[in-house]
Amino acid sequence: MNNNMAAHEHDIRVQVKSEYLADQSNPAESRYVFAYHVKITNEGEQPARLLTRHWVIMDGEARTQEVRGDGVVGEQPKLAPGETYEYTSGTVLDTPVGSMQGSYGMIDEAGQHFDAPIPAFTLAIPRVLH
Repeated sequence: MNNNMAAHEHDIRVQVKSEYLADQSNPAESRYVFAYHVKITNEGEQPARLLTRHWVIMDGEARTQEVRGDGVVGEQPKLAPGETYEYTSGTVLDTPVGSMQGSYGMIDEAGQHFDAPIPAFTLAIPRVLH
């Protein structure tokens, strides 16, 4: 197998959009709730199943927490080539701004494990003009 083929065998694209949930947040108590909408697309040539998640969540004061677990929202979705899986989850920060990044642990049909990186994205309350 040449290297070019291997590069396309596992090609999982992760896109994330975040939003601030003002109705669930309480800035007076340093509680800022964010939802994030994730879209996972298998752009590779093999089916793959998402087994685990690993998040690194950083708040505005550089405090970091790591979250590891099985699947996402209680599921371990299998994605055929060209297929997309979407879900929404959330997190709570002590600060009005933060960021998240991480990876999904995947496995292909041959039993080969690989990581699909989740690019860093920002969590921030909308700027309000007074």
